Amino acid sequence: MPVQPPPTRWVLPSPTRPLLGEVVGVGADLAPGTLLAAYSSGLFPMRLDGLAGPLGWWSPDPRGILPLDGLRVSRSLRRSCRRYDVQVDSAFDEVVAGCAGGHRAGAWIDAEVRAAYGELHRLGWAHSVEAWAGDRLVGGLYGVAIGGLFAGESMFHRARDASKVALVALVELLRADGEADRLLDVQWSTPHLAGLGVVEVSRRRYLRLLRRAVDLPLPAAFDDRRSS
Repeated sequence: MPVQPPPTRWVLPSPTRPLLGEVVGVGADLAPGTLLAAYSSGLFPMRLDGLAGPLGWWSPDPRGILPLDGLRVSRSLRRSCRRYDVQVDSAFDEVVAGCAGGHRAGAWIDAEVRAAYGELHRLGWAHSVEAWAGDRLVGGLYGVAIGGLFAGESMFHRARDASKVALVALVELLRADGEADRLLDVQWSTPHLAGLGVVEVSRRRYLRLLRRAVDLPLPAAFDDRRSS
């Protein structure tokens, strides 16, 4: 069961009132209570200019989500799923480190960010899904789980299809109990993600989906009480 941290000391901005483009606020901190309040209200953090920029709070319009019944798994990806072993939360810090590359999604993952999400993980709110080839970590993803929301943060691979295999496994975990209102948020759609089934929804629709999702119980894979 996740441990509830102290509440944030900040008043977070509304997700429907952009300050600059898709950014609705600047500043605050990455304390566990702040992060949980942000994700629960439809926001996520990312620096405005890579590692050097201030902390921004984003609310994209449109928003990228992956419908749990819409994942597209090609025959080659199915073969890859048989090639790797999948584990959950066995190497969270290593997955975050693997995601901290020079691409857009990982460019702002510095030591402060790694520490912040590591603390969320130790409190039971942030999780990783990993693809392994023997004892070698070859890919994975991480994100924040609040009720029926899984807010995907980043993914990486060191072997063909390894990050996709982790995504397939995540969707299976989220679908396991048949709860249709679970929400897999990927922030933005890209051509690569669209090929896997990611769609775009308006900010207004995303916030409606979010309100339903956060009231659901955690998936069993992320809740020790239900998985034991």
